[in-house]
Amino acid sequence: MDGTGLVVAVIVILLVLVLLAYLYNGLVRARNRVENAWGQVDVQLRRRYDLIPNLVETVKGYASHEKSTFEAVVEARAASQSATTVEAQAQAENMLTGALRQLFALAEAYPELKAATNFQSLQQELSETEGKIAIARQIYNDTTLTYNNAVQTVPRNIVASLLGFRIKPYFEAVGDERSVPQVDF
Repeated sequence: MDGTGLVVAVIVILLVLVLLAYLYNGLVRARNRVENAWGQVDVQLRRRYDLIPNLVETVKGYASHEKSTFEAVVEARAASQSATTVEAQAQAENMLTGALRQLFALAEAYPELKAATNFQSLQQELSETEGKIAIARQIYNDTTLTYNNAVQTVPRNIVASLLGFRIKPYFEAVGDERSVPQVDF
């Protein structure tokens, strides 16, 4: 191999290395954005968990005989807090949402509870938190889509598979969360 061939070979190798570094860094940035978005979901979920005991105690004061509803909320909250994967978290959050719906439906049967300032305040805070959770979930799913597209499209998919980048799950509603509620007048 002459001097010119050697120079061309070195330049090609350097270009390939630069391209690989560029692709790798893009995958790392995308993965970090997904992890950051999940952290934001987690912050809002923790806020929700902190509000629930106060809400349950407030409702208990007015409807102490509705023990099964309170237990369902407490169990769903515990399951949500102990979830370790996105899929498990989504399933547990859907259970918690259902249990909270039962709790708020219970409040409808107690006009004095509905009128209580403490209950209204907690209900408002929880409602605002639910909105923040919905936004955080959407941001997480959007960043996950971007990451998954990077991991699955050429040429990054080659680098991703060689370096262990895997598809991330979406935070999706399952079961009853996807169905349209029936309204009966």
